[in-house]
Amino acid sequence: MIRNFFRNFMTGRYGPDHLNIALVVVSLLLYLFSFITGIRLLLYFSYALLALSVFRMLSRNIQRRRRENDRFIRYWWPIKTKFKRFVEKIRSRKTHRFFKCPSCGNTLRVPRGKGKLQITCPKCGERFVKKT
Repeated sequence: MIRNFFRNFMTGRYGPDHLNIALVVVSLLLYLFSFITGIRLLLYFSYALLALSVFRMLSRNIQRRRRENDRFIRYWWPIKTKFKRFVEKIRSRKTHRFFKCPSCGNTLRVPRGKGKLQITCPKCGERFVKKT
């Protein structure tokens, strides 16, 4: 019964998206930081971000909210992918070495402990020798 009420209530509304999740996370971080430091302004700012997130979720202007989310993703996606690549490098640093292609700058992953290898870049075809 409550689930049907919520489903009917959300019909025609935008709902959650990537920007809303980011607003909630930033709001929680500001709330914790204001709790630790005692700065009231940060607490009010965190409440404002949380209210903005709820407003966006309940909004019926779907096209505008979608444009806002697309703009956010356009800036957020490169940051996210660079962070994921960095984490992947850290996780696999014991089993693989990473080299940059001298020609195109593409990052190549090569298994460790294979001695000197001739590495061929799959992007530009450049061949170079490195010790793994």
